[in-house]
Amino acid sequence: MAPAAENAIGADDQFIHRQHVHGDQETKYEKDVRKLVDLLSNLNPSAREFFPSSYPVAGRKLDGRLSAFIRSTDFDDRHNGYRSSDSNRNGDYSQGRWMKNRRVRRDEMEEGIRRTVYVSDIDPNVTEVHLAELFATCGQVVDCRVCGDHHSTLRFAFIEFAEKESARAALNLGGTMLGLYPVKVLPSKTAILPVNPKFLPQSNDEREIVVRTVYCTNIDKKVTQSEVKRFFEQACCGEVSHLRLLGDKVHLTRIAFVEFFQVNFHTHIYI
Repeated sequence: MAPAAENAIGADDQFIHRQHVHGDQETKYEKDVRKLVDLLSNLNPSAREFFPSSYPVAGRKLDGRLSAFIRSTDFDDRHNGYRSSDSNRNGDYSQGRWMKNRRVRRDEMEEGIRRTVYVSDIDPNVTEVHLAELFATCGQVVDCRVCGDHHSTLRFAFIEFAEKESARAALNLGGTMLGLYPVKVLPSKTAILPVNPKFLPQSNDEREIVVRTVYCTNIDKKVTQSEVKRFFEQACCGEVSHLRLLGDKVHLTRIAFVEFFQVNFHTHIYI
């Protein structure tokens, strides 16, 4: 066994350069090298502890230092015959399950789009409750999301029904006066994305705070928190109870959350 290993780690090895000499001329260094070769020859390079769990799949060449003890083709053959086949089966199952889940999610998304309508030109005084009451005449409303438009004082909304027939019936409400403006109703091109429940108000007190709070963007970084507070109060919006001014090194402007003492003071702010 020792001579075979000795030939495997011969003069061509990049770590051990050994010259064959006769008995009397062997130095202490050469004896130590021989002991090392004998020690390595008794090891089993294909043992499990030599290959960590993160080792690449079959087909990749083994490290040069290990190839002196075991042929890479032997290792590949064993893994192709046992481990790799199991891995392929597991991989096919996982991929198939992922594709099935993807199709299910896509079908659910398309179904949600068919049950949703897009409403535009909404009076700023109209709330989600007002919208839900209007469109409830067409069927059960499961979600109503009102959004703001930076380019207009009017707003838009997405309304999702329990049935797609209700969404088709809601299209007939286009032109209905809601507040001071007639609303436009069109089929939605997107579904309403669900909101993480953790981000929603958890109590009546939190809901009241949300109603009394406005979100502001595009604030110059030179503007201080006191200046923002004074700006809203001098604009006859009402007394500010809390204000949070936020920014980072990436964006050129900052944002703010402004909470008022009373809800009716800030409902008409569109600056």
